[in-house]
Amino acid sequence: MESGSVLETIGQEIIGVMAPVSVCMLLVVLLVYTVYNPSSSAASATTIRTAANLVYMESPTDSTVQKLEGAILNAVVFVVIITLVTFLLVLLYYYRFNNFLLYYTRFSVFMIFSAMGSSILISIVQRFNIPIDAATFYILLFNFTILGTISVFSDGIPIIVKQSTMVVLGIIVAAWFSRLPEWTTWIVLVALALYDLAAVLAPGGPLKLLVELASSRDEELPALVYECRPNVGRNSGARVSNLGLFVAAGVGMSSDNHNGSVELQDLLRNGERGTAMEILQGEDLVIPIDENDRASGGEIEEVREEAGEMAPLMGDGSSTERGSSNSGRVDNSRLSRRTEREGIEMEDFNPRGIKLGMGDFIFYSVLVGRAAMYDLMTVYACYLAIISGLGCTLILLAVCRQALPALPISITLGVIFYFLTRLFMEPFVVGASTNLMMF
Repeated sequence: MESGSVLETIGQEIIGVMAPVSVCMLLVVLLVYTVYNPSSSAASATTIRTAANLVYMESPTDSTVQKLEGAILNAVVFVVIITLVTFLLVLLYYYRFNNFLLYYTRFSVFMIFSAMGSSILISIVQRFNIPIDAATFYILLFNFTILGTISVFSDGIPIIVKQSTMVVLGIIVAAWFSRLPEWTTWIVLVALALYDLAAVLAPGGPLKLLVELASSRDEELPALVYECRPNVGRNSGARVSNLGLFVAAGVGMSSDNHNGSVELQDLLRNGERGTAMEILQGEDLVIPIDENDRASGGEIEEVREEAGEMAPLMGDGSSTERGSSNSGRVDNSRLSRRTEREGIEMEDFNPRGIKLGMGDFIFYSVLVGRAAMYDLMTVYACYLAIISGLGCTLILLAVCRQALPALPISITLGVIFYFLTRLFMEPFVVGASTNLMMF
């Protein structure tokens, strides 16, 4: 597909990605601002120990140099752990331990909903003094955990339910990481942006290897990703985005030839030989035939030969010979016109939409969650910076046509705008307002 047709639908793709990211950040901000704010008297506001602060626990009495050194050490250890785990994931996937990876991912999601989710729910109950007994609480938690885990991995539920569950998953983890010490949070975010850049784009990067391996096998990535499937109706014609997987999640592009093969095979199975003739007539065609469907493949060859004999006059009116040269592909515009006439949804033939790694959801939200512990003006500035960076990444994706890291641009802009707002804009606005210089 030409780049122009991609840019025509980039607005829809941007909205489809930015809407859930915005919802995730908004809910994390509300949760942090009301429950985990340092000014809150909630007992849960204490610092927790995670993989991001294994080495150094920040203390208010430490000097600036100690905090900086400890935060850098924490970030280095965290990035090393992530790198080793990702390479282990690549190794297991390379040797096709797919079942192990699937069960491990399910177990991780179950633990996030049960352990981290219960901690957040308890904090909310304590903060707002919600009257609930222990038995009811654990029954609700059990149902929430089981239904959440099933929604993430089940294929028999509506896509909106799965998307909503993935957003809730990101909120839980982001709210948990927002309780990290301030210096550790900022250094870890910068370190993760640099790691994401190297892991996706550098030769031999773990995420790059994983993406290429999944693409070569035409399989789903063994990771948690948010899928944004474009809802393209029958009136959209052939203007279908083909962006594939997005950022650190890989590129899984559907083949036009494959779509044509499946379409023609379905027509022949249903006895619609005349419609198949109409599509093939006047076209040079090369169709990959499934190994499991040789019968329909042979029938396609017969239909193609008949269509070649009935080829109309083309170009300047001279007859065009078919011969044995099959160098073209299925004309997707013909498929689009036929689906419009027969009322078949184009969504069945669309390539997969954008996919955004859950890590991007989480660390975007961690950044604005940390900003929420200062003031809402800083939150607003960080939100605009992150969304702008995500939009720039999406546009680059449409142009470059390959997997791109989503963290570097957004995190860099978010960190810069946080400190600019906190150090310059907020004192200026507050000072001007208190002196009645602006209203």
